[in-house]
Amino acid sequence: MSVEIQSVVPHSPCAKKGIAAGDRLLAVNGHEVFDVLDYRFHILEKNPVLDVEDRNGRRRAVRLKKEEDGDCGLEFSSYLMDAQKRCRNNCVFCFIDQLPKGLRESLYFKDDDSRLSFLFGNYITLTNLTQREARRIIEMHISPVNVSVHTMNPVLRCEMMRNPKAGESLAYLKRFAEAGIQINTQLVLCPGVNDGKELEFTLGELGELYPSVQSIAAVPVGLTTCRDGLTPLKAFDRGSAGAVIDAVDRFNRRFSNQTDHGPAYPADEFFILAGREMPGGRYYGSYPQLENGVGLWTLFREEFSEALRSAECPAETRPITVATGRAAFPLINELVDEAGNKWHNLKVKTVAINNILFGESITVAGLLAGKDYCEQLSGLALGDGLLIPEVSLRREGDLFLDNMELAELSERLRVKITAVPNSGAAFLKALAGRRE
Repeated sequence: MSVEIQSVVPHSPCAKKGIAAGDRLLAVNGHEVFDVLDYRFHILEKNPVLDVEDRNGRRRAVRLKKEEDGDCGLEFSSYLMDAQKRCRNNCVFCFIDQLPKGLRESLYFKDDDSRLSFLFGNYITLTNLTQREARRIIEMHISPVNVSVHTMNPVLRCEMMRNPKAGESLAYLKRFAEAGIQINTQLVLCPGVNDGKELEFTLGELGELYPSVQSIAAVPVGLTTCRDGLTPLKAFDRGSAGAVIDAVDRFNRRFSNQTDHGPAYPADEFFILAGREMPGGRYYGSYPQLENGVGLWTLFREEFSEALRSAECPAETRPITVATGRAAFPLINELVDEAGNKWHNLKVKTVAINNILFGESITVAGLLAGKDYCEQLSGLALGDGLLIPEVSLRREGDLFLDNMELAELSERLRVKITAVPNSGAAFLKALAGRRE
């Protein structure tokens, strides 16, 4: 295996050794380089030896002298050094299969790449994992690994993921746990499929792998209006959502002698659907599953209240509007009222935005489109500014899912728009007209 070097940073250790763009990297310290993980792991030695082949096929060994944590100066055409791995599953609950047509092409790509799990926190199913990659995770002690488990029942996992290898790939979990690899897991739950007794079984099996399995996120299936021809699935209601919370709490009580809170967490959406109060910060510990929507509500509220305690009242405030998804709307209202009780000159209107692109059952702000904001805010008196959640945007923070740019929405609504980071403290500053 070899990887072409796209460029070399001037004056870097590699540049000083005469390595040039177009050369090929064959190995580092005698280890073949297949991708970015091989490269990053083996280049860490203080004086690594690179096997390099130039454009004429001449091979040489180059010993570098660099600081232990310094960069040797090589840059490659692709961050991963080869193609990103596409998911081989056909899950009955896959959200990408439910996307409407006409969105940008990158949204329709399903990745399932172990390297992205380590580098960026992406979740993988293990069905794409090769024996070589599994050995590398153990040998390099790559940790944590984030795994979409869904169920520990091998037969049911094959049915849900429609992949005959889905059941047998669960063996990697035990193998990693025995090697001391930390694992974060997620369970996308579908009512009547992998909740109830199946959820209790899955939690029990994952509990046997504690503490290597350090966290388990239970997430409700997301169902859009674009499900023609797909497997019929139900949404969670008040009763079934409450049953998930209760099952998780029963499971966590098994760990009461070992930790303040067990390893499993229901997503915030379950508490909203069940009409239950959100837990306090102690429930979430170090908030290990924020990316799965677990504890976002509580952390945001804590950050806001803490910032408000020491914040000075602004001398003057402009009338503004805050728009967000229906899920977060009650929280935003609560926090605006809290700030208004301290800052009596606050002039804030709050608006809940329905998701028209995916359907009103999708309530999170991160899946709102520019058109959703535009159609529902047009004609309203928005004041001198509009605050929206930054999570609604992609690509350098200026593009919505439907390819509308933030500047275009601002022009259509004739108001200055501020995209607020997902932080309670940042939201308070935005309410006061201050920048981060």
